Amino acid sequence: MTTRNTAGASAGVEFAPSWPIWPQASASSLALLEEVLHSGRWAISGRHRGRPSFERRFAAAFAQYVGTAHCVPTASGTASLMTALEACGVGAGDEVVVPGLTWVANASAVAAMNAVPVPVDVREDTYTMDPDAVRSAIGPRTAAIVAVHLYSSLADLRALQDLADRHGLVLIEDAAQAHGARYLDRAAGSHGHAGTFSMQTSKLLTSGEGGAVTTDRADVARAVEHLRADGRSYSDAPTAVGAMELVESAEIMGSNRCLSEFQAAVLLDQLTRLDEQNATRLHNAARLDDRLKQLGLKPQETAVGTTLRTYYSYVVTLEEGLAADLDLDAVGAELTRRLGTPVGRCHRPLDINPLYRPSSRARFRRAGPEILEGLAAYELPTANSIYRRALMLEHAALLGTDDHIDAVADAFAAVLDTAPRS
Repeated sequence: MTTRNTAGASAGVEFAPSWPIWPQASASSLALLEEVLHSGRWAISGRHRGRPSFERRFAAAFAQYVGTAHCVPTASGTASLMTALEACGVGAGDEVVVPGLTWVANASAVAAMNAVPVPVDVREDTYTMDPDAVRSAIGPRTAAIVAVHLYSSLADLRALQDLADRHGLVLIEDAAQAHGARYLDRAAGSHGHAGTFSMQTSKLLTSGEGGAVTTDRADVARAVEHLRADGRSYSDAPTAVGAMELVESAEIMGSNRCLSEFQAAVLLDQLTRLDEQNATRLHNAARLDDRLKQLGLKPQETAVGTTLRTYYSYVVTLEEGLAADLDLDAVGAELTRRLGTPVGRCHRPLDINPLYRPSSRARFRRAGPEILEGLAAYELPTANSIYRRALMLEHAALLGTDDHIDAVADAFAAVLDTAPRS
C-alpha cells in the first residue's frame, strides 16, 4: 500500500496517519515505462518496431478481463463515450437518455455530437437511473440509453436492457467508475452494445488520462478504431519493421483520440493489482457501513443483480431533516480537517450543473434550443434530494487499515454531534 504522511499537512488535523495515496506507483510500472522510453515507439501512430505495441497488449488484456471480444483504447473516458455512441449509430438530432445525477461529461459528450441529452431522475437507494423514468422519457427521437454505474453502484441493467430491446434502442454501459464490478456475474462493460471506461487519474484503473471501449460487436469495435485514429485502423496483414502499423482504411472519418504507449504500459501493469485493491476497498466499505448505519446514516446501495461491487467513491446520505439543518459544505470541510483526507459533496445534478453550458462555445452557435438552453427544465427531484444530503469519501481512503476506517466513523460521529444547526 502506497501512503502519504499527512501529519501537519492541515492545521488542526486530529487523525493524521499515513493515508493511502492515489494513484499508486510500482517498480514494475517504472520498468515498463523505461521500456517504452527506449523502444523507438511512443504512440501507435509511430513505426512498428517488431514487437506488439503496448496499446495492443493492454487492449487484449482488458478485453479478456472484461470478458468481451474487443477492446479499443482511447484518449479519455469522454472519447470512449463519444466514439461508442457514434459507432452505434447515434448522431445529430437524436435524443440520448442519461441519468440526472452523474458527471457532466455524460451530457456534454452527447451535445458534442449534436445529439440531445435527456436527463432522467435516479433511484433513491442506488443513485442510478430509474428505469420507470427512462420509460417515460423515451420518444420518437430517442436513439440510446447511457446507463452509468455511479460511485459504488451498478445500474439496473436487466430493466434497462429490456427497455432498450423493446424500443430498438442502443444501450451504452458507462463503467468509468466501475472497473472490476460484476452484474449477473458478467463484468461491468460487457453488457449492452458497448461499455465505456475512463482511466483518468482518480479512477480505479488509471494512467493519468485514458479510456477504452469494450464490445462483443466487431462492427462497433472497428468503427471506434477508425473514429479514434483519424480514419485509420490496424492492418490485417503482418507489418514490416519500420512500416506504419496503422493503415489509411478510411472507412470512417475520425479524429486523433489515441492512447499513448506510456499510458498503455502503465495500464497493463496496474491491471494486475486491480482485483486485490478492489477486494480491500470492499472489505473496508463493509466495515464502514456497519459503523455509519449506527449513526443513522444511509450508505449508497447497488442494484439487485450485482454480483461483485467495487468502490470508486463511498457515499452516505443524511436524513432529510438533519441535512436541512446543516451546512453540508461546512460539515465536509470539518471532516476533512479532522481526518486529513478529503470528504466532500457528490456531483451536482444535471439540472443545476454549471459545467453544462453549450451556449458558451461557438461550435454550438447553430444548435437547437434543446441543446443550447441547458437542462434546467428537467425535473430531477430525487437527484437533487441526494445532492442535498450526500457526503462522499474518496476510494483511496478505503485502501487503509481498520484504524483508518474507524477514524472516519469516529469523525462523522463527532462532527454530526457538534455541528451547528440552523
